[in-house]
Amino acid sequence: MPRGGAAATLSSVTLHPRNTTDLSLAPVAASIDLNLQELRDRGPAEIDQALAVKLNVDPRGATPADRRDWLLQAALRDVNLHDWSAAITGDDARLRLEGGSVTLELGLSATLLRYLQLGSAG
Repeated sequence: MPRGGAAATLSSVTLHPRNTTDLSLAPVAASIDLNLQELRDRGPAEIDQALAVKLNVDPRGATPADRRDWLLQAALRDVNLHDWSAAITGDDARLRLEGGSVTLELGLSATLLRYLQLGSAG
């Protein structure tokens, strides 16, 4: 690769951990992503049923706020957050991790977005 080419550009933007919380970001994000994998490719009705069973909730009459809460609970299930905090973004499109020197947003699938907004009818 030529000197000063793409490799030089990539190395100049590499983020390094600034504190101990930063060191745990990758395992926290990967664990959350693994939990979301169980749901992301299902239809909205299947997501509703999976969350009802997993969290022991009744999805009938659920509001978008209920569904956000349930999806967040399922995403964080058995995940040690190591001082990170997690929330679904206001547009329902991402799960935001905050707490270290950076913020990371994990994109939610189109099906999960539709489920959050419309429920099992989505």
